[in-house]
Amino acid sequence: MTEPAAEAKSGAVSSSEEISLKDRGNEFFKAGNYLKAAALYTQAIKLDPSNPTLYSNRAAAFLQLVKLNKALADAETTISLKPQWEKGYFRKGCILEAMEQYDDAMAAFQTSLQYNPQSSEVSKKIKRISQLARDKKRAQEVENKKSNIDMAKHLEKLKSEMSEKCGSEESWKEIFSFLVETMETAVKSWHETSKVDPRVYFLLDNEKTQTDKYAPVVNIDKAFESPHTHSSCFPFLRQYAEDSFSRAACVVAPKSIISYPQVWKGQGSRKWKHGQHDGFFVQFESPSLRKLWFIPSSNEMGQTLCRDPEVLDISSHELLPRVFRENLPKSS
Repeated sequence: MTEPAAEAKSGAVSSSEEISLKDRGNEFFKAGNYLKAAALYTQAIKLDPSNPTLYSNRAAAFLQLVKLNKALADAETTISLKPQWEKGYFRKGCILEAMEQYDDAMAAFQTSLQYNPQSSEVSKKIKRISQLARDKKRAQEVENKKSNIDMAKHLEKLKSEMSEKCGSEESWKEIFSFLVETMETAVKSWHETSKVDPRVYFLLDNEKTQTDKYAPVVNIDKAFESPHTHSSCFPFLRQYAEDSFSRAACVVAPKSIISYPQVWKGQGSRKWKHGQHDGFFVQFESPSLRKLWFIPSSNEMGQTLCRDPEVLDISSHELLPRVFRENLPKSS
């Protein structure tokens, strides 16, 4: 924290009363009583309204009181009264920094340095502002990624395969929308809470499914606890899919809860290529098409951020065996 300037004003001679008010203000500023300091500087300004030092000092007090608009006005007045005094630009830079207007703050500090190239204090400020500006830009990029989730873009290549294997255009587009919506909902949950619940989401048949008997979501929080719970889960899900006339399903499970099968361990074709990242799996199931993704997570600027989905070889890394009975090509 830079203390108020003690420079005598140029031009007309200050009255002893004005000097006394300024010095008393400086003492209160040093003691941390910024409100009293600002009041004394204001009294001094009434006696000598063309003294740039008084406006600079009051700007410093207003900055400490977080009265940023008032502080900025005093800094601008300081500059207008004494355009070649580096202190006015320094005050302005500090206030703009507090307002998080880093580009304008940088310009003010650079002007200050022009008038006092030897100032290590201003040089440190310029270095700090550069880092703050980079951090702010990166934080904005992270926020944009969190708020602009577009799984359809990442799954674009899947459309052609779905169009060949998932029935009519209306049918495969509905299945594709179901997959996109399920993945985006999971990503949003991860961004907000750093977790997803282990569940299977079913695309039910609007005409055939008994909706009072079959829900579109089944919790599988125990499925990955052991080989026994795992082996008893997928027969139930397969029967559920058949009885509910489901057309597709998505298994969503966080990596952290999976004790079995630990699909990120193994060698050869099963070798895991995605490091130690936390994250979650999405396994898509349909009678004619199966896919698997891992969505890694990282911490950026103090925020949880999902990275782009990584396609996995489902034959090597499946979370659960086939949920639907396979539609085999008919022999001619």
